[in-house]
Parts: sequence; structure tokens; C-alpha cells
Amino acid sequence: MKIVILLAVAYLLGSIPSGVWIGKLFYGKDIRQFGSGNSGTTNTFRVLGKPAGIVVLLMDILKGTLATLLPTLFHLDNVNPLWFGVFAILGHTFPVFAGFKGGKAVATSAGMLLAYSPLFFLYSVVLFLVCLFISSMVSLSSMIAAVLVTLSTIILPYVWPTILPEHNWLLTLIAAGVTIFIFIRHRENIKRIKAGTENRVPFGLNQK
Repeated sequence: MKIVILLAVAYLLGSIPSGVWIGKLFYGKDIRQFGSGNSGTTNTFRVLGKPAGIVVLLMDILKGTLATLLPTLFHLDNVNPLWFGVFAILGHTFPVFAGFKGGKAVATSAGMLLAYSPLFFLYSVVLFLVCLFISSMVSLSSMIAAVLVTLSTIILPYVWPTILPEHNWLLTLIAAGVTIFIFIRHRENIKRIKAGTENRVPFGLNQK
């Protein structure tokens, strides 16, 4: 019963619509009515600016981290903490507090990795930033980095065990599932990338 309650708490943590609440509370805007219409970090940066974007990014990461740490905080040793991260990701994507229309799961997934392995989290952030510098597109970088992170969960334990000392098949399966989900959530972005009309950040090799 305790596990079920904490899984529900993880989902509710993930359901906190950071971008929507910050926009309405401090800017009088519902960011879902502007830009891409998404409630996540990227659209927050685009619609509300850097300060709000940074706050929402940190909040979305923290949701995944806190949720994944729940079994540790409540002394549950018989369940893999990654499951709680998964429920936070589901909450972020289908938030009960925002009509079940949420973000694209990238930041909250990163928060799950931060709780699971800080070194692997930093490694994943570097992968994303390298992709972003090359492409200047957050959407494309998120998708490519997700694929690379999934592959890394298999390869790193054998070639760079300092970052990820052992292979956890559950981590690989979750990373693969999140990657597929990220691609699905980026369907419109993929169309714009193919058409050459995708939004670009003002830095990197292909900046706008």
C-alpha cells in the first residue's frame, strides 16, 4: 500500500505544470496560448524569457529527482526507484492539474537520471549540449540525445564504468521507452525540421 501511495505522489509531483503556473502567477499569461502551445521549458523560454525559463527548467528537473528519491526518503528497499521517476514523467506529460496536456518529458526525465546517477546525469547533459551546439535546435537535440543516452546505458558500463558502473536493464528499457515517447511528442517539430522551419536558438553552428 505504501508503494502505491508513493507512486501516486510521484505522479502528482510530475503533474505540477511549472510553466503554466509560473506564467499565470507572475506574467498573467497561459503559455499554452502562445508559441508552440506547449507547457514545457522550451516554450517558457520562448514566451516568458530566460528567468522564467530557467525557473521552470529547474522545477521540471526537480520533479523527476524528488519523485525518484521517494523510496529512499521513505526507506523502501524492495522497489527500484526508477519506477517512481517513470510515474513523475507520466505526470509531467499527462498532468492532472492541467487537463492532462503537459510537456515533452525531457527535463523531468533528466531529473530522474540526476537522482539515479549524478555522473550519468552530467554525462547526459553534456551530450544534449553538444547536440544543441551543432544543431541549434532544442527539439532535434532532445531526440538525438535521448537516443544516445539509451545506447549509453548499454555501452558505458563496459567502456566507462566510472560514469555508469553496471548495466541496469530497467534503466535501458525506461530510457528506450522515454526516447520513443519523446519522438512521438515531437511529431510536429519533426515536420518543421524537415521543412526547414523549426525554431532555432541564437547560438551554435546553425543559429537563427
